[in-house]
Amino acid sequence: MDEVTGAQLVAESLKTQNVEYMFGIVGVPIIEVAMAAQAAGIKYIGMRNEQAACYAASAIGYLTGRPGACLVVSGPGLIHALGGMANANMNCWPVVVIGGSSDRNQETAGAFQEFPQVEACRLYSKFSARPSSLEAIPSVIEKAVRTSIYGRPGACYVDIAGDMVNAKVDRINVRVVSCCPPPPVSVAEKSTINEAISVLKMAERPLVIIGKGAAYGRAETALREFVEVSRLPFLPTPMGKGVLPDDHPNCVAAARSRALLQADVVLLLGARLNWMLHFGLPPRFDPNVKIIQVDLCAEEMGNNIRPAVALLGDVNATVTQLLQQVGKDGWKYSFDTEWWSTLKAKITANAKISKALALQSTLPMNYYTVFHHISQLLPHDCIIVSEGANTMDIGRTMLNNYLPRHRLDAGTFGTMGVGLGFAIAAAALERRENKGQRIVCVEGDSAFGFSGMEVETMCRYNLPVIIIVVNNNGIYSGVDPETWKEMAKMGDLTTFAPPVTLLPEARYDEVMTAFGGRGFLVRTVEELRSALQLSLSDWERPSLLNVLIDPSSDRKQQEFPWLTRSNL
Repeated sequence: MDEVTGAQLVAESLKTQNVEYMFGIVGVPIIEVAMAAQAAGIKYIGMRNEQAACYAASAIGYLTGRPGACLVVSGPGLIHALGGMANANMNCWPVVVIGGSSDRNQETAGAFQEFPQVEACRLYSKFSARPSSLEAIPSVIEKAVRTSIYGRPGACYVDIAGDMVNAKVDRINVRVVSCCPPPPVSVAEKSTINEAISVLKMAERPLVIIGKGAAYGRAETALREFVEVSRLPFLPTPMGKGVLPDDHPNCVAAARSRALLQADVVLLLGARLNWMLHFGLPPRFDPNVKIIQVDLCAEEMGNNIRPAVALLGDVNATVTQLLQQVGKDGWKYSFDTEWWSTLKAKITANAKISKALALQSTLPMNYYTVFHHISQLLPHDCIIVSEGANTMDIGRTMLNNYLPRHRLDAGTFGTMGVGLGFAIAAAALERRENKGQRIVCVEGDSAFGFSGMEVETMCRYNLPVIIIVVNNNGIYSGVDPETWKEMAKMGDLTTFAPPVTLLPEARYDEVMTAFGGRGFLVRTVEELRSALQLSLSDWERPSLLNVLIDPSSDRKQQEFPWLTRSNL
């Protein structure tokens, strides 16, 4: 009889479900699972931390529409991955976590790394289960993959007991489970489409908000045609950037606050009225704003604001329906309105302020100077990964995206530490697809520290990643080296060093060179441009630019501070 191990069944089942990538850290009891995955044709990338591995696997899910797998050991390994699972669930990204666990005959006996893993993962996932037998593994894997991509995408967990990994079963006794088909596509009711068009026609100050759900739903083609036919202004959310190019004439991202505050009708496409959109409530929104909400999840309808029209369906299919109806009616929103004039005036005013900051020649540089010169050199097709407080927020306004799914950041959960895992996932895809796209990971120095050892992973696999650490010596802000030295003379730094400070001018560039990558210490515009140009031309190894900026550099004055509650 042809016998097969539990490890082989896990790997073969994942491959059958078109799972192409596995990220993880091996150890007892799942080493054989990783080896079996490679034998089955799955690309295995060994990481340095389970959180980063889970971030990478979930980014694969977002970028491809098919989940990546995250392989972790029992107990602490699984616990470390919970952060990635929670982030995936909050972002609605598919991922399947495979966790080893203690042997079944040792449960409740105090086994090595024993932990209630299935129960714990239920808080952070859509589905959490342990196969009851080796024969059941393919069915459970299929359900985990299917659940991760059907409906609202999210994280799923499959627990594999240690004694199941090397146990064997006759293959003839294992039920064959075929690959689950793509998620079914639902469309909105025709009556609600007509109602939505009627509300848009009556709007004086309409606005389209494009969320990352539109990016995940591959709605870019229909959405571009709809915006250009209807002539409506649009505003992307951070990861909605690039669904339509940031330099599109209808993009009003540079007038974000004004657009949100004064819009009287909002067409909400694949975005949620949560904290990122200020819950749809005053003072950020007009108290009488009408929301046309497009979402594939019925439970999302009416969260915080009752929609004037609820369009329940796949975002791409629903936008196509709206486009067809607009085409039949021949309706267009006029460019010669007071609303368009107001938005364009605000865009021009904000651009002048940012340009003045960007052209400052003082040293150390500020955020705007750094991003101004980076933006001039980055290829239009690069994938931008970004995290950090000011680094991410300012970078979002100054680093344009021109293609869908080409921006990855802290997302709905506001998770710091995701950047390097996301970059590794994007670079692994680039290695396979060979499109000639660079992966540029723009990090605050604090954010970089969460997963900094993943630079070794990048160097080990020769991944084409460029890391730019915008280093202000702290969290939000830091202190300069001289001030730090004076504070150190005063005694124990734990008693009076500001909690936001980090070590001034830390040599993050030397971390990269230690593993064989390129490292650059950057203080001036000339050094920045030279280092970035060299890095963009080098496909053989990853690079890190450690860009030292003024520790007191800050964002331009905000009309409505973005979650700024601290008095610092």
